Amino acid sequence: MERKIRIGAVSYLNTKPFIYGLENSPIKDEIELILDYPSNLVELLKKGEIDIGLVPVGALPSLGEYHIVSDYCIGTDGEVASVAVFSEVPMEEIEEVYLDYQSRTSVLLCKLLFEKHWKKQVKFIPAEDESYIEKIKGKTAGLIIGDRALMHRAKFPYIYDLGLGWKQMTGLPFVFAVWVSLRKLDPSFEVKFNQSLVKGITEYDLTNMSNFKSYDVHTYITQNLSYELNNLKKRGLEYFISNL
Repeated sequence: MERKIRIGAVSYLNTKPFIYGLENSPIKDEIELILDYPSNLVELLKKGEIDIGLVPVGALPSLGEYHIVSDYCIGTDGEVASVAVFSEVPMEEIEEVYLDYQSRTSVLLCKLLFEKHWKKQVKFIPAEDESYIEKIKGKTAGLIIGDRALMHRAKFPYIYDLGLGWKQMTGLPFVFAVWVSLRKLDPSFEVKFNQSLVKGITEYDLTNMSNFKSYDVHTYITQNLSYELNNLKKRGLEYFISNL
């Protein structure tokens, strides 16, 4: 029997439709699904421990040769809600910013927006674990991503959304992660993979997320997120990478 294709995805709310599609279509018998947070998926892909990864786009230049294997991504065309700088004070008073350890792309985007959009110099502090969130107080802000960002929205008076900041600065949508392999895959598998993702996006029942009370999940999945990797998103992706 041929080895199953190992697929790495993040375990955030934003990938639930993708995971549903992969687990509820004929492709499920051909794959092994591995869940981790974004920065770890990059390392798993480099080590050959997964064949396809939902990879943060900020890591693409470090991969050498790579192949985008799907017409779908984790993207936004404005406010994304789950990637933001949280603060107790307005932007002009922020002096230092903790950087979430879970995603390289969001960190790079955060630094770029501070420099070119908000035009403010701050001290950046790389976070090492979850304890940094408790240190967001006074003039110390923090970048939080993923479900944790949605959970903390009610706790801070100032939220600077990175998807919205990018849209204001460039007029383009932003792509946070794409499905990537380091070698070319069988074209027939790529077709089935794409079909599985479409199935998830179109058929996933959002009531399965009803236990998530911190943010309206329907708004998040259908309005904040934009999954199709269209030409505008590709332009936004290319522009972001050109600024790294």
